Amino acid sequence: MSISLEATTNDGPEQVIPRRRWRIACLLGLGILVNYIDRVNLSVSQSALHAEFGISTITFGYLLSAYSLTYALLQLPVGVLLDRFGVKIIGRLSTLLWSVASFGAALSTGIGSLFAARLVLGVGEAPTFPSNAKATGYWFPQQERSLATAIFDSAAKLASALGVPVVGILLLHFGWRWSFAATGLLSFAYFLLFYAIYRNPSEDKKLSDVERRYLAEGGAQPEGVVRGPKGASLLYLLQQRKMIGLSLGFASYNYTFYLLLTWLPSYLSTSLHIDMLHSVVYTSVPWLIATASDLLVGGWLVDALVRSGVDASRVRQVVLIIGTSLGLGILGAAYSHTPAAALFWISVSIGGLSAAAPVAWSIPTLIAPRESVGRVGGIMNFFTQFSAISAPIVTGYIVAATHSFALAFAAAGLFLLIGVAGYWILLGRIEPIAEPV
Repeated sequence: MSISLEATTNDGPEQVIPRRRWRIACLLGLGILVNYIDRVNLSVSQSALHAEFGISTITFGYLLSAYSLTYALLQLPVGVLLDRFGVKIIGRLSTLLWSVASFGAALSTGIGSLFAARLVLGVGEAPTFPSNAKATGYWFPQQERSLATAIFDSAAKLASALGVPVVGILLLHFGWRWSFAATGLLSFAYFLLFYAIYRNPSEDKKLSDVERRYLAEGGAQPEGVVRGPKGASLLYLLQQRKMIGLSLGFASYNYTFYLLLTWLPSYLSTSLHIDMLHSVVYTSVPWLIATASDLLVGGWLVDALVRSGVDASRVRQVVLIIGTSLGLGILGAAYSHTPAAALFWISVSIGGLSAAAPVAWSIPTLIAPRESVGRVGGIMNFFTQFSAISAPIVTGYIVAATHSFALAFAAAGLFLLIGVAGYWILLGRIEPIAEPV
């Protein structure tokens, strides 16, 4: 399958550019889809786990965050490992481990073993986004990178749209253990697929010379030699203003994202008195909107504007700032009294944030010094995961104390304002960080 594009080479007229690179984008997107179904499984299971283990609201908040604890702690070492050993090796190990963790959750005999299974899941899934960002840098020219990133980032939203109702139906008909076992089987199937398909461009024997040249001339990152102490140090990157602004802005996104990812079914059922079956169905509405926004705005529109000649940095800055600002729609949900009003404001919030998310994930490949994309992505995701840890726990305490989600949503809104300032003032123009001397 191919599309007609004007060749970027100077050795002839218009050429047909093959699309083998999009096969990799779809593979990465499928991995995120499976990855996030694993993550949302627990959020749907609150009532069942309360019935079996007597889990309180606060304890459930800690359980929701267990995954993010190991996920966050491994982000910096994962970045270094990716830059040293590459996407293929780290990706194979991680996908195998997260499937094992899902089976472990299905076999849990108490809160302790379930907590341990979630910690292992965080270890297995820790390399996923930094690895995908690095692979996208190898496989895509700059003018296609936003859409390529949006394909895997939007899968995180689609997983909630599809996974929450599917997992909810499995849970209602077969019990929570079978819902975890099903995600374990799905994860292992993806491990086999990734093992069979993923190769770097230099290793892919079916990648044509035309497409290989198209990638190189379009600014795809050269693979270099992955083994060896190359790239900027973590300490150097941590001192960079752009790195701080990117991390702060994306952390504010992730706080609201994880608040909704982990607590939305419970919010709909407890605050708006929607039964379990309907709450998991209603939950899919904002996530479907988020999926469309991610692909169409954060992916297709950004790349289209860049290809048309609009300043690439300005395009990405505008989408980051406006999208994150729309996340403040969560404040409307704080005082909604009907399911329709709540779903509208939540959809505005997560839709805006989802437009900004793939742009943010494409930035490590655009600002990282040579052979440092894994480190930049790891640093960004390290700080971002503190939001993933704190959002479920803080929300659990606030809801337990106030019997309302209003203050929890207000806290997310305040953090988003800080994130907008980080993108605007600290990240600034999106251009490479200077190489260390």
